[in-house]
Amino acid sequence: MKEIIAYCGLACHECGAFLATQADDDKKRRAVAEAWSKQFKIDIKPEDINCTGCRSNETLFHHCAVCEIRKCGRQKKVDNCASCSEYACDKLKEFFRVAPDARKRLDKIKTSSKK
Repeated sequence: MKEIIAYCGLACHECGAFLATQADDDKKRRAVAEAWSKQFKIDIKPEDINCTGCRSNETLFHHCAVCEIRKCGRQKKVDNCASCSEYACDKLKEFFRVAPDARKRLDKIKTSSKK
């Protein structure tokens, strides 16, 4: 599967909602909904587990659809936040506290784009 990096640096191609949607697999949707409900202490239903990727204009998981980082990246028309002249802004720094791998991924993209 092609690597898809969200604006924030998360790897869509590793996301349970994205993978379940790509496979159109209801069993995977149920498993992701159950895991995320426990992890984030909210009620997520299997029918909520649908996403075609952060950069998509189609189906997005609820959080992705309202994500301020995604909204900003789309407005600035960047491939991801590593391409932004304001990298890493306060929104990202806050997000990186819960997603340090996203920072590593974007830092790597930023470094490789300078070469």
